[in-house]
Amino acid sequence: MDPAIGYAFAAVFVLVGLAGMVLPALPGVPLVFAGLLLAAWSDGFAHVGGYTVLLLAALTLFAVLADLMASAFGTRIAGASGWAFAGAGVGAVVGLFFGIPGLLLGPFLGALLAEWLAFRNFGRAAKAGGGAAIGLLIGAAIKVAVVFTMFGVFALAWWID
Repeated sequence: MDPAIGYAFAAVFVLVGLAGMVLPALPGVPLVFAGLLLAAWSDGFAHVGGYTVLLLAALTLFAVLADLMASAFGTRIAGASGWAFAGAGVGAVVGLFFGIPGLLLGPFLGALLAEWLAFRNFGRAAKAGGGAAIGLLIGAAIKVAVVFTMFGVFALAWWID
C-alpha cells in the first residue's frame, strides 16, 4: 500500500477518534490508537517502532479503564445505585440526538430519572445525577490528557528516529 493512502486513512481514524472524545457512541481513544498504529504501519514501522506502539496500546487501555472507573466513581461517590449508573449510560446515548446540550445533560438527566424511578427520592436522584456528571467530566479530562500524551509520544518517536 502506498504510504500516502495509509497516512490519509490514519488521519481519518484520528479525527473520528477526536470526535469520539465527546461523542459517547464512538470509542475515541481506541480510534486514535488505531490511527496512530496505521500511520506507524504505513511506512513499515520505520519511524515509530514496536515499543512505541506497545506504549500507545498501554496508554489506550489505561484511558478506557480510567474512563469507566471515573463514571463508576462519580455515581458511587454520590451514593447512587446501579440504576443511576445505567441511567447515565442511556442518557448519554439519548443525548447524542440533541447535540452538545444533550451530550452534557443526557448522563445527568438519565441518572437522575433512573434513580428517581427506583427510589422516588428527588434529593437522592439529584445527587446521583450530579455524581454522573462529575464522573463524565473526570473521564473526559483523563481521555483528553491521555490522547495528547499519545500524540506527544508518537511525535517524539517519529522525529527521534
